[in-house]
Amino acid sequence: MDTGDLSEETYRAILIEAEMFNHDLTLQFGLLLSDCKDENDFTEKSIQLISEMKKYDDIDLDDMFFGNPPKMNNFHSALKRIFDNIVELKKIPTENRTYD
Repeated sequence: MDTGDLSEETYRAILIEAEMFNHDLTLQFGLLLSDCKDENDFTEKSIQLISEMKKYDDIDLDDMFFGNPPKMNNFHSALKRIFDNIVELKKIPTENRTYD
């Protein structure tokens, strides 16, 4: 998949929210997208990725953010916002989402 295959709602819920926090976080979800077969697969894998990221330690964050890690509590807050966005997104039927 490519970002152009996502609905506007999914794009905003995950990628834009990640970008508002840090571009390096957006990269992680962007990489994930390339391995997904459809939008629902992407949202499910995003939830799994968030779950994994919640377990990251300071060294993992340093690696992920290329030596300029955010504070752990800020990182966890960003992950929670993305997760909450996904929960809200799932309430919108796929056929009611906006696609280009």
